[in-house]
Amino acid sequence: MSADRDIDEWMAARGITLPEARARTRAVLEEVGLTRPGRQRMSEPKLLKAAELLAGRFFSVCADGACLKVAQASGREPMRIEPRLHCERCGGSANRRAEVAFVEACQRYGVRRVVVVGGSPAVREELEAKLGHQIDLRMVDGTERRTADRARSDLDWADLVLVWGATELHHKVSGHYTHGGPAYSHKVVHVVKRGVAALLEEGITHLERTR
Repeated sequence: MSADRDIDEWMAARGITLPEARARTRAVLEEVGLTRPGRQRMSEPKLLKAAELLAGRFFSVCADGACLKVAQASGREPMRIEPRLHCERCGGSANRRAEVAFVEACQRYGVRRVVVVGGSPAVREELEAKLGHQIDLRMVDGTERRTADRARSDLDWADLVLVWGATELHHKVSGHYTHGGPAYSHKVVHVVKRGVAALLEEGITHLERTR
């Protein structure tokens, strides 16, 4: 026999902690007959059905404006959750929010090919893993020699070039990109802040300003 679980605790584990969200969830569960007013516990089989029902009915979303826009366009009812780690769009991560927003901006402005110059090996691997299946990426090691011809090839190929000056990046490498001439200035962004989120947010800002 399956053990019953406390419904409030089950909701809290899913990020349904705000009073409005709890009341809305209870109303839906009662509406379909999975529980009734005043009942505090539910069997595991019913909780599985409840999870499927809520996933189809609601889009779990944090307070971030960009996440809320996605939720509103999803065709499901937005459900405000806390903590943010339960948000279907960003998972509570600033990096994840920036990654999703960057890909959306690239799609919106027709950017398909992006070069990132600099960054540690671990960060370059992270960007490749998170973004590489959605946009074409070239990751340039800022500590290795890069000829002017190879840099110019990158500039010709790319729709957007992010030169990450606050990371592992030699001036001899970055200079090939930042001093490529006026023909490339519209696509090159010199980022002076650290962190993946800052890098991608600078890219988004540049696209919104120039496209």
